Amino acid sequence: MNQLQIFLPCAAGVEDYLLGEVQTITDLPPQAVYKQRGGVMLNGSWRAVLLLNLHCRLAQRVLVQLSHTEYRSEQDLYRAAFEVAWEIWFTTKQSIKVEITAQHSPLTSLNFAALKIKDAVCDRFRDRAHGVRPDVNTQWPDVRIYAHLTTDHCTLYIDTSGEPLFKRGWREDKGDAPLKETLAAAMIAASGWAAGDSEGNLLPLYDPCCGSGTIAIEAAQIACNIAAGSLRRFAFEKYVPFQPHVWQAIKDEAEAAVVKPEAGQPSLIFGSDVSHRMVDFAQRNAVRAGVGDVIDFRGGDALQRMPPLDGPGVMVLNPPYGERIGIGGVAGEGVQARFGARELAQTEDGGAFFLQLASHWKKHFSGWTAWMLTPDLKLPGKMRLKETRRVPMWNGPLECRLFRFDMVAGRMAKDKNGSAAGTPD
Repeated sequence: MNQLQIFLPCAAGVEDYLLGEVQTITDLPPQAVYKQRGGVMLNGSWRAVLLLNLHCRLAQRVLVQLSHTEYRSEQDLYRAAFEVAWEIWFTTKQSIKVEITAQHSPLTSLNFAALKIKDAVCDRFRDRAHGVRPDVNTQWPDVRIYAHLTTDHCTLYIDTSGEPLFKRGWREDKGDAPLKETLAAAMIAASGWAAGDSEGNLLPLYDPCCGSGTIAIEAAQIACNIAAGSLRRFAFEKYVPFQPHVWQAIKDEAEAAVVKPEAGQPSLIFGSDVSHRMVDFAQRNAVRAGVGDVIDFRGGDALQRMPPLDGPGVMVLNPPYGERIGIGGVAGEGVQARFGARELAQTEDGGAFFLQLASHWKKHFSGWTAWMLTPDLKLPGKMRLKETRRVPMWNGPLECRLFRFDMVAGRMAKDKNGSAAGTPD
């Protein structure tokens, strides 16, 4: 178990940040970790698998690659799966599920392909366990087997995570369309906030439309060095190689590394939302995440909230868009209101609201940097701001951009294209 090929899939656009995170967690040499499309691959040990599941904030899962072969038909898939030594990973007491993805596969039915792989796994156990085979459980399996098909190659993985890694174990209260924890962590990573200022000191971080608190809670756990998976269970705990005492030692080491601010020290992480119900959700989630005493959550209209602290700071937010904005007159009507009556879009695309938000920031948040995730590529024009950086990211099926805006005091001076240049006249 010391020479495993480990693959960590992630959202498109997050690969570079995940690469750095994996190198930090595993302390492997650069040549042992490399980026691929949609994830990061590394050559590591079973211990690395445990560490990555516990600490990784950006990956969707931790998969171990068990086979990579050419194929032309479903029978080739059966043969490849039958040759994998599944018995060294789990027993017939565990239930299984086979999931399959494909890019340009010539096969006509992916369901049939998955069935052939499942048959091969079960037949191998029958041959080696006196006719006994594992059960199939498509809803809550103990073991998830992933197959990825390209035009002519099949790669088989065993999933060591179980539920996807964005399920940290602290979110019990949530609103409509909550931001996934892995994407919130990616936004924070792209902002560079965790590296601190020129002297390494953390700047204030503020989410003015925090919802159930995802961004603020992720930031607080990062600041306190709390392992992302410290509150949850993992699939590998039911696998043959699992040793409880080794896992407990890894968790104890992670717990000992937690750093909490001294009593009486002012908060540096803030969140607000016009919905007091959502603020209550955020506070309860933060307590479960172990950072209830680290974040200052408050209610308030995003067009009225002032900076939580003097001096420079960082805003990281995923504002409502599309159906999440709504077109109406009163907060709470139609879709779940995230903003108050003054914050509801006055035009179908929300342009009037975002223009007011930009004006408020320019007037009151001088010296702050705002990082805003949105699928609207025209958002800087609507805000009459010139972005200083745009980072491609995907929010599920939505192609988004993480825009950076640097707030400078003074009027929003328009450039020759009619967009504010972000500098005073």
